[in-house]
Amino acid sequence: MHARVATFEHGADVDQMIEAVRKDVEGDTPPPGLEGIKGMLMLVDRANNKGMGIVLFDTEEEMRRGDAALNEMSPSGDAHRTGVDFYEVPVSRMA
Repeated sequence: MHARVATFEHGADVDQMIEAVRKDVEGDTPPPGLEGIKGMLMLVDRANNKGMGIVLFDTEEEMRRGDAALNEMSPSGDAHRTGVDFYEVPVSRMA
């Protein structure tokens, strides 16, 4: 498994960003280029106006394809992406 981890800075209207992401994630059909997503986590630090989006993929190829699609999307509201990193996920467990 592989993970794309994007970091963000946001302003006071983080709830608008959360709702936009929730709408995309909970939809019946993933946005184009993101069909290979296996999981997604959104982390928000309201006190410091920071956040992270962690998107999981089965293969590195699917991750690269997903990265290209996500790079075409702009964060919602007053948020902006500050970085993107890629990781192998050798251990994963969700309760």
